[in-house]
Amino acid sequence: MWSGGGRGSSRSGGDLGLPGDGPGDGEGSGFSRGGADPGLSWSSGYPGPSGSGEDPGLSSADAEPGPWWSREATGFSPGGADPRSSGGGEEPLPPWGPPPAEPPTPATFPPGPTPPGFHAESLRGRTPKEPPGAAVPPRPTAPPHPAPPGAAAPEDALPEPVLTVPHQPPPVDHVGSGPPTYDAEPTALPPADPDDLDDLVADTVLDGARYGASTLRAASVRGDSARFRGEPRRDSLLTARFGAGEHALVLVAMATGARATPGAHRAAAEACRWIGRAVGRSHARLAEDIRAARRGDLKSGLHRLTDRSLGKLRASAAEQGIEPEEYTAGLRCLLLTGDPECRTRVFFGVGDGGLFRLRDGEWQDIEPRVAETTGEAVVGFGSLPHETPEGDRLTMDLGITTPPSPYEPAPEPPREPFRFRASVARPGDTLLLCTGGLAEPLRGEPQLCEHLTERWSAAEPPGLAAFLADTQVRVKGYADDRTVAAVWEA
Repeated sequence: MWSGGGRGSSRSGGDLGLPGDGPGDGEGSGFSRGGADPGLSWSSGYPGPSGSGEDPGLSSADAEPGPWWSREATGFSPGGADPRSSGGGEEPLPPWGPPPAEPPTPATFPPGPTPPGFHAESLRGRTPKEPPGAAVPPRPTAPPHPAPPGAAAPEDALPEPVLTVPHQPPPVDHVGSGPPTYDAEPTALPPADPDDLDDLVADTVLDGARYGASTLRAASVRGDSARFRGEPRRDSLLTARFGAGEHALVLVAMATGARATPGAHRAAAEACRWIGRAVGRSHARLAEDIRAARRGDLKSGLHRLTDRSLGKLRASAAEQGIEPEEYTAGLRCLLLTGDPECRTRVFFGVGDGGLFRLRDGEWQDIEPRVAETTGEAVVGFGSLPHETPEGDRLTMDLGITTPPSPYEPAPEPPREPFRFRASVARPGDTLLLCTGGLAEPLRGEPQLCEHLTERWSAAEPPGLAAFLADTQVRVKGYADDRTVAAVWEA
């Protein structure tokens, strides 16, 4: 036992092996080995009357815990072996002795009370069936050795996850023989009137939706030529939904104003508004006819709505004092229903453009053809009979033009033929409706068709940003506005 002593150092027993132990090293420390000091003992927190550090009035079970330097806290006892001692049976080493060769194992303490809502199992990785004091198995330090090629896999082994990334070509700026002449980005803005700011047209319009079994993407972009010259976009785009649920009707209308006319963008926007109002007021009947596949009723009804809308456009030109051919627009529309069981897609309109379908990796041009009669009239096909039913002979027409009468109104310019097509889509189809700005390069540049085939043949339709990038792929020699709407079938 170590106890306090007088001045100096004395040894009565074996050498402690302390560094610097010799005469004069323990001077002033007050420690000696062998004797017991009634004033201080390492074996008890409170000295007893005999100097042994034990209270005869208290048993070991009733003894109060001592301070931090007692044997209960430090782990030293006069009779037990110190874990830091060099061998069993030897007396314990002092606290300032050298560290043991092997560190002692950490002591395990019982868990304390857990607050409400605290789950120790979730933090320690234990299952609810294990007791709270169960030891956590150590983590493996090295990965297990792989099984030999001929060995069978265990039953509970899970297959390794494999990430499959579909191949999709990156978007490109242009295709064809070379880069276009104009810049890819807008250069000049159109002029603005401070008193008529509503007349301004945005450079790009982008929209999209998903109804029933179809996903819609639509965009209208100013052409490279208009971007360079600071002209407004002549194309106009309207996407609208009328009704709700399975009875909803989705309209996509696009119009192109006449070239080289000052109000072309206004005529295109007005044409889209007029046809939108006409379809919206009759959307319930139109949706019913589409679901019932009444092709004849649809064609005649939509023809009347189109003529009425373009007639109002000609009336607006007369009110403005503009010639009708200067304030006109080509109009192309697409109708979809919100019924997932109905895959009938209806196209109608007048003017140039394109209607294409991507099916099984191939583009199909399904634009309705308008029959045009050329050449001179023949008997039985457009010519007058040589005599009347009463037998009277008709005089020969010498081809002399009759001068117009000042009392008769001027004849109207020839109207564009009405185009109509109702098609049934298949799962995986992509229907593409566009104006002439995209229809012409699609028909004239095979590389553009190949690029869009690779981009749009994925299982999922492209996002809005990707669709816009695809519609802006430029081709040398084609710099008009582009307005396009595509429908992906689930």
